[in-house]
Amino acid sequence: MQMRHKALSVHLLTATGAVLAMLAMLAAVQADWALMFLWLVVAFVVDGIDGPLARRYDVKKNWPAYDGVLMDLIIDYLTYVFIPAFALFQSGLLSGWTGWFAIIVIVFTSVVYFADTRMKTRDNSFAGFPGCWNMVILVLFAVKPHWTIILLIVTALSAAMFTNIKFIHPVRTKRWQAISLPVALAWVLFAGWAAVVDFHPESWANWGLVLTSAWLLVAGGAQQMIPVRRRRRP
Repeated sequence: MQMRHKALSVHLLTATGAVLAMLAMLAAVQADWALMFLWLVVAFVVDGIDGPLARRYDVKKNWPAYDGVLMDLIIDYLTYVFIPAFALFQSGLLSGWTGWFAIIVIVFTSVVYFADTRMKTRDNSFAGFPGCWNMVILVLFAVKPHWTIILLIVTALSAAMFTNIKFIHPVRTKRWQAISLPVALAWVLFAGWAAVVDFHPESWANWGLVLTSAWLLVAGGAQQMIPVRRRRRP
């Protein structure tokens, strides 16, 4: 297969995220939250794979007719933000004014953040919370904390989008990648299993989700607090 055809294949792989988003939305309309999150986990895996492949096959050079970055952003907004926010509202985890507040804040702040050209840092991390609401809300479905805690989390993370707090990209952030990448893979396994058992409150996957999510959430800030040790020249 020629390099240009491999590049096209990567674009088409990215485009499957739109199909996965539609399948997730159809499940959400039926209030089948477990199936919805299963489709979102699959979309999350595709999103983690297509980036390295795009760089490997240099899609900008070998198939420049399609804008892979734009395609990725459109799909990410659907799968990371829009559909999870809909699920949070419709599920009843937040009711009344709290539900309206959450979905308005989530979709508004996220679209502004996704359009911010300063979202990436020099080490390929994110400046501010990167709008990964699919991960956050999946954990909320599994743990089901009190509504006041959910509202606090939504408010805090929405505000964190517009700060200089660093959040790692488990695939692209090189520092501590030996820990972060396996943790991210474990998160995917825990998330998939939690959805398979329909978020059973006694499932071991719930604790796995909490622990892996905690690392992915704080690792970037910890890196900012712990400076990189530079080797001294002899």
